[in-house]
Amino acid sequence: MVSICNSSGGAVPPNWTDPDCPVARALDLVGDRWSLLVIRDAMDGARSFTEFQRRTGIARNILTDRLRKLTAHGLLDQRTAPSGRRREYVLTDTGRDLFPVVLTLRQWGERHAFEPGEPRSALVDQHGTPVPEIAPTSADGTPLNAENTQVQKIR
Repeated sequence: MVSICNSSGGAVPPNWTDPDCPVARALDLVGDRWSLLVIRDAMDGARSFTEFQRRTGIARNILTDRLRKLTAHGLLDQRTAPSGRRREYVLTDTGRDLFPVVLTLRQWGERHAFEPGEPRSALVDQHGTPVPEIAPTSADGTPLNAENTQVQKIR
């Protein structure tokens, strides 16, 4: 179970919005704007507090809070920078696992948050080719959507 440290150093489980729902739990961990922007920038190579602040424009106190939260929940890790003079933040495996989530949000934004012809950034692979659309499919290749899936409780 994910937990954070209280002021005395002991682990405290998060106060889950909806304890049985994986979507709600994920949002409790990374569902605010700033957390996902920090994760996005870490995926784009940001490592230092200053880089995160410059890229996002986030207030120092909010950035401090989000970096602590993301580190406490195991999405970021802190290590000594190669210079040895400061600490830097790096994605953990758990943080890197958010790549498909960030990619899906990006692609949704490309389709629905821009007017035709409006300038925007694009995500490309190492050869400069645009990343293809993510489209979930069933084991037999059938496209999945809200109409042909359902939630099932697992006990």
